Order: sequence, then structure tokens, then C-alpha cells
Amino acid sequence: MTRKEQTHTSPASSAGAIFTRISAAGATIFLLWLGLPGGGGFWPLLLLACVPLLVSVCRGSRRQAAFLGLFTGVGHFLLQLYWIVFVLGHYGGLPLFLSVPALLLLCLYMAGYVLLFSIFARTSLLHLSPFVSLWLLPCAWVGLDYLRSVLFSGFPWMDLGYGLAEVPLLFQSADIWGHYGLTFMIILLNSFLSLLILNRFDKQVTMRLALPVCLFLFVTGAYSGWRWQQMENRLGQAESMNVAVVQGNVDQAQKWNPARQGVTVQDYIEKSRQVMHQKPKPELLVWPETALPFYPISHPLLGPITSFVRDEQVMLLTGSPWYTRVSLRPENIQFFNSSLLFDTQGYIVARTSKSHLVPFGEYVPLKGFLPFLEPLIEAVGDFIPGKIENPPACKKARIGVLICFESIFPDISRKWVDGGANLLVNMTNDAWYGRSSAPHQTLAMTRLRAVETRRSVVRSANTGFSAFIDPLGRLQRVSPLFVSWTAVENVQIMGDRTFFVRGGYLFGPGCAVLAFAGFVVIIWRRQPDRTVRKHKK
Repeated sequence: MTRKEQTHTSPASSAGAIFTRISAAGATIFLLWLGLPGGGGFWPLLLLACVPLLVSVCRGSRRQAAFLGLFTGVGHFLLQLYWIVFVLGHYGGLPLFLSVPALLLLCLYMAGYVLLFSIFARTSLLHLSPFVSLWLLPCAWVGLDYLRSVLFSGFPWMDLGYGLAEVPLLFQSADIWGHYGLTFMIILLNSFLSLLILNRFDKQVTMRLALPVCLFLFVTGAYSGWRWQQMENRLGQAESMNVAVVQGNVDQAQKWNPARQGVTVQDYIEKSRQVMHQKPKPELLVWPETALPFYPISHPLLGPITSFVRDEQVMLLTGSPWYTRVSLRPENIQFFNSSLLFDTQGYIVARTSKSHLVPFGEYVPLKGFLPFLEPLIEAVGDFIPGKIENPPACKKARIGVLICFESIFPDISRKWVDGGANLLVNMTNDAWYGRSSAPHQTLAMTRLRAVETRRSVVRSANTGFSAFIDPLGRLQRVSPLFVSWTAVENVQIMGDRTFFVRGGYLFGPGCAVLAFAGFVVIIWRRQPDRTVRKHKK
């Protein structure tokens, strides 16, 4: 950007200019909501949604840029996460005066990453060449998304790349660079349009930026089209197995009622018997997360389940709580959120446990340093994370089990596949979300796990969405919400490891490193200016 253009974009203090910038940030919030699943779902809007924010942060002070980023982030995540109030209030028993502040605090934390991006974007656009900024801004956005996925347990909810979930042909490149690569492309286009506006559509700048952007998008699109055709051919020749899903639609308010446990188990068995008469006959049955609402060890309700699998000669994968006793002391009992695999003789032959627990839902962080949280620990439980190792074997399949929101973490499915899993199963209980946007969002995120790893994903949810997803990310079948539902599908078993599994998962942290390096360069380039000003004084 030239010095003349920098002067043009220098801070303005008029109320009208500030209102215009806030309106621009509001436009970004609205366009992102319309473009993402759970909102409007009209994905083309994502290609320009951030343009108003990027242009406005360059036409104000650094402090104004920070405010616009915070404002945009809070508004964006409030629209994405509003359902948390319902979860905390309806199921957590928290009153509105506690659940609403809890949502606001989470959104403020999430918005902090957008604030950092806005400051970075302003600094980059004002002090680096348009060509460098074009590539550095997507690196910064993706790098901050990656940090949000790992810091403080991580919460990578609805990154922009998931907005392409409804158009599988466009996201086949995810088997190289994951969903972060899709986010990179979206921000690249937003950066390109913003730079054209900021440089007043200067012909020289336009040509210099348009050629690499068009080439980049052409190569990515060509790869996606080629990979689509290649995978379709391979899927027709791949091994497969018949898998059934049972969606029990058990009322969350009644699920853990001891008087209802027998009814719940019997209902799952009856629905499973019905699905066993369908053709093709299932080789594996999948029940949702904690479909067994009791600890199975020596529990009398385990008997009907073992009798069922012996009678039908089918393997069963179901969610269940579990505990192990480290010693005779009560405080030395370890609790797990687990999956259990029953063989055709009714024996539990494999158990995996959820490795990424929900903070303040399944465990309390820093409990040793925060003794006043003891009542909260008693309320939410204190589970132990499991380990990702030895995928359970079921005939042709070796199963990587994703429990609950583990499906939103690409690294968990990647580790299962790297350990030998050739089929992914996501068992979850999304009843907490009600009829909000959250079930639509979790399904969209799960679809990307199929493409990143090139594995079929079988999703069994208590109240939906249950689904069968093929390695191209296509929905073969999907259930309605809040109904009882069963289905059998012939799913492909794939064994190759994608580039994403072997090394492409480093794209996110790589972007973070490049963005940090760019920030260092900006600081280094500005240092002589400070020296000169000091000398003049």
C-alpha cells in the first residue's frame, strides 16, 4: 500500500465514520451467519463475508480495529453458540442470570482470536505489500483457529471451512490439508477482494494479485475434481460391511432415571431385533453414546443384551459409562465415558474411552488448585480421559471410536486412522442441544472427518442426526431429529492413509508459525522508522 493510500486510510474520529465501521462489522457477523450451517447455510456468502471487517479495520486506529474485532467475534459466536444457554439452563439447572453470563464469557474468549486477527490484519495491510498481505492474512486466521483448537482444552467450533460441508465436490482437497485448508481458501478470497477495494481497483495491483489467486484456486479445484473421480472408482472396488444404526430417541430428562433403565434397554433391543430382519443383514450394530445408562459391571440388565447378541449372532458397539477400581478406597475409583464392543457370544471384547473430555461437563479443570469447585465436581462428575490405541476389531473393520464432540477435533480421528482404524464411528448424545443449530453444525464438522481420513463414518446419535457418511463426505443416509430411527447401510472399508494423516495435519500449526514470522517482520521493518523519529526529536 502506498504512502498516499496510508494517509487515506488514517484514523478518523467522527461519529459517522465510527458508526459506518461498526455497521461493516455487523455486516460481517450477518454474512457469516447466513453462510454457515445452522444459519442460512448459503456458503457462497462466506467468500466475501469478512471483506467489510477487513476494509473497516484499515480505516481506523489500532484501538478501533481491536474493538471491531472484538465486536465481530462476540456477535459471530453468540449466533453460533446461543444454544449453550439452553444446555446450561434446561439440563444443567442453572438460572438465566448464570447461564447467560457463562455464554458471554465463552464468546468473549472466542472473540479474542478475532480481535488479534483484526489487529494483525490492520498492521499487515498498512505496512506490507499487497502481495505479502494476500497470503499472510489467511495464515493468520488459520493459525489463530489452530490455537483456539488446542489452548485451554480447545474448542474449534464451526471454523469457516466447515461452511463448504454441503458441497462435497468443493472440499475434496481436505485429504491434503484438512478443513484448515478450506478456511485458508475462504480467507484468501476475502483478502483478495479487500485488497482490491483498499487499493481502489488499481490495475497493476489487481493483475499482480489476481493471477496467483486464480492459479491457486484452479489447481485446488482441479485436484478436488480429479480426486472425486478417483475415489468414486475406488469406492466401487473397496471392501464393505453392513452396519446398522439404532437411534433410540430417549428423553434426556428420563435417561438416567433408575426406574427407566430397564425400559430403555428393552427398547434398544426391540428396535435392534427389527433391524436384524432387514436386508442386507447387519454385521455390526451401533448404539449411541451412553445408550446403556448404567455401569455394566455385574449389572443385571447386561443379561438381556448378551442374550440378544448371541441369538442374533451380531456384534454390538454401544456407549456406556465405566469404572475401574484402582484400590479399595472410594476416592480411587476411576470413571470413564466409554464404548463397549460385544462379540457374537455376548462377551465384551474391547473398550475404548473418550480421550477429549468436556471441561466443566465431564471434569473440572485445575480442581487441585481450586478447592471451592468441589460442589461442581460432585455435580458434573470427574471422568478420566482414555487413550487412542488399538482400534477395536470387528470382522473386516478396525474401528476408530469418536465419542460425542470428539468428532469436531480432526486430530482425534487422524490418530485413530494412523493407528490402523479403517472405519470411524461417532456415537453421541445431542439431545442436550434441543432443536437448535448445534446438531446441524456437528453433522457438518463430522463430514469433514470422512474426507480428511478417507474413511466411512457411521454416526449414531440418541436424538439425531444419525448418519452414514462415505469417504467422499456424502450423506448416504441421515435421520430426522427427535424420532426413533433405524437404518442399515453397506459402508466401504478403506485402508490407505491420506497425506493429511501422514503430515498434512501440520498445515494449521504451520500457518501459525508463518503468521508469527510475518508479525516479526512487520515489527522489524517498523523499527527503523521509530529510530528516525526519535533522532529527529
